[in-house]
Order: sequence, then C-alpha cells, then structure tokens
Amino acid sequence: MKTGWTMAALGAASLALLPQPALAQASQAPASAAQESGNPSSATYSMGEILRAADGALGEGAEGLGKLVEGIFADLGEPNAYIVGGEGGGALVVGLRYGKGTLYSKVEGERTVYWTGPSIGPDVGGDASRSFTLVYNLNDTDEIFQRFPAVEGKIYFVGGVSANYHQRGNVILVPIRLGAGWRLGANVGYLKYSRNRRLLPF
Repeated sequence: MKTGWTMAALGAASLALLPQPALAQASQAPASAAQESGNPSSATYSMGEILRAADGALGEGAEGLGKLVEGIFADLGEPNAYIVGGEGGGALVVGLRYGKGTLYSKVEGERTVYWTGPSIGPDVGGDASRSFTLVYNLNDTDEIFQRFPAVEGKIYFVGGVSANYHQRGNVILVPIRLGAGWRLGANVGYLKYSRNRRLLPF
C-alpha cells in the first residue's frame, strides 16, 4: 500500500511539472478550432477541425499525426467530442498515470475531466506529456465518467505518434500521444475518467 501511494504522489507531481504556458496554449487552440466547423449544424468534428486542434495540443508538425488521424477517421468516422490535456506518470516497472484535461463537445460545450490508468514498462521515475483524445458516440458528456477497457489489437504507430482504442458500450476513446515505448503502457488495461482528481486509479 505504501508503494502504491508513493507512485500516486509521483504521478501527481509529474503532472504538476507540465509547462503551464505551453499547456494553456494547447488548451486554448482547440476551443477556437471547434468554432470553425464548415457545417455549423453538425454535432461532429471534421478532419480539418481535429487536425488543427491536435496540432495545438501536441505541437505543429508532429511526425505521422496527419496519417494517423486519417486512419482513425477511415475506421470510425467523425468524432463528436475530443479531450485536450496533460498527463503525468510514475513507474517501478508497473506504475500509474494521471491526467487532467478539457472535454470539448459542440452540443454540451466544455467541461474539466480527470483520468487515471495503469502503465507498464522498464522505466523507474516519472514523466509528463500532452495528450489528445478523440471521443465517439458520446451522447451525454456524463457518460465519460466510467472505466474504459482497452480494445485488444487496436494499437497503431505512425512515425512518432501512437494511438489505441478504448471502449465501453458504444462510447469509444482514441488517445493519441507522441512517442512510444513505456508511455504506451499507460493505455494498456483501462482508463478511468472522473469529475475530480483521484489518487487511487480504481
């Protein structure tokens, strides 16, 4: 129990170390992009909107981002929400990851969300990074607050960008992150979303 709380504190501390100006800029860019829909009556986001929002969240010119998003759109179509945020994690082979972000929906607007999840990998210590998540079939934003198991076999790498699928019922989440290696382990298992920050991932 002591080790678990130590890793939880390390993950929370890593998240706090995210560069605030950069994180604020990433959070502001998608909000304006969400208002630039080619079809104002549409409740979903076009590929152009998502690419602009993802560039603001992950950094313009992220290698492979465009191709990765194209592949996801070919598979699932247009999302009706997305999440922009930051993550922090700590690990001793098996670790924990903590995130905070803003959920954007054309129908219900914006709301703050938190998430936790297990991570597996060879590193010992902590890290912090940005994240961008496509959300499908979210008819009510309250539906985000549950545990989403990873979909087996749905992991993709294009250039320096990785993504995988999580699903609960009809709602599908596709977190996109820069880099690979042990950070991908944050998506292996499940992601648990909540309204408030949590120390325990369960």
